[in-house]
Amino acid sequence: MAQRIPVVAGNWKMNFDHLEATYFIQKLAWLLRDAHFDFKGTEIVIMPSFTSIRSVQVLIEAEKMRIGVGAQTVSETSDGAFTGDISAQMLARLGCKYVIIGHSERRKYHPEDDANIVDKVRAVLAADMNPILCVGESFEERKQGIELEYAVNQVHDVMRDLSDKEAQRMLIAYEPIWAVGTGMVATPQSAQDAANAIRDYFKKTYGTDVSEKVRILYGGSVNASNAQALMEGPDVDGFLVGGAALDAEEFSRIARLTSRSARRRLAHR
Repeated sequence: MAQRIPVVAGNWKMNFDHLEATYFIQKLAWLLRDAHFDFKGTEIVIMPSFTSIRSVQVLIEAEKMRIGVGAQTVSETSDGAFTGDISAQMLARLGCKYVIIGHSERRKYHPEDDANIVDKVRAVLAADMNPILCVGESFEERKQGIELEYAVNQVHDVMRDLSDKEAQRMLIAYEPIWAVGTGMVATPQSAQDAANAIRDYFKKTYGTDVSEKVRILYGGSVNASNAQALMEGPDVDGFLVGGAALDAEEFSRIARLTSRSARRRLAHR
């Protein structure tokens, strides 16, 4: 079995200006250093708003912080007359490593569907970054008992033309829509069931080697009270954190709990 390094990614959404962002990063870095955090064993990534990425990136590089930077979305186009769009190449030049694609809020409030999500994934891969593809069901699909099939089909619709090499660079964030920003959270077993179903799709489509390398995150009202239980699932490889990522102390606790769970998992292999 491949050793997958967990990821704890903080999605700030439309919060923090560049000054608030740099203060947060300084505080988070201090908290993690003070706790002797194992950055080799767990990856920490922050997704600021576009206006804060440069400030965050400069601070991280200047202070040699071991925190990654990502973006919350991207344009499917590379350049041209697309007012307000940000290309994958621009984000890559800013040092971004990850880009969230298909978040439920983007699907709901912006005209994002599977067609342009596919194009966004390809743009991110072409720019040598890693897409974090968000999938997950609404209450309606869950009531019908088709939540696993629904999430897997979302993955398939985006992944079907990708090569093995491209597939293993993907991260999948299982974010049930009913849990995003609501305070409700999936049970650890539900999170594991979804992660296992998604990993099984990768195994059937790309083989065991790829499926064992793909990291599958959980998102949806993650906090320090539920992170450890959610990480008990062997197929859950970390979190895409929303509201709790706006509190440096809470986010630091989630990161430490994830790291502790990952070490325990490794010890029992």
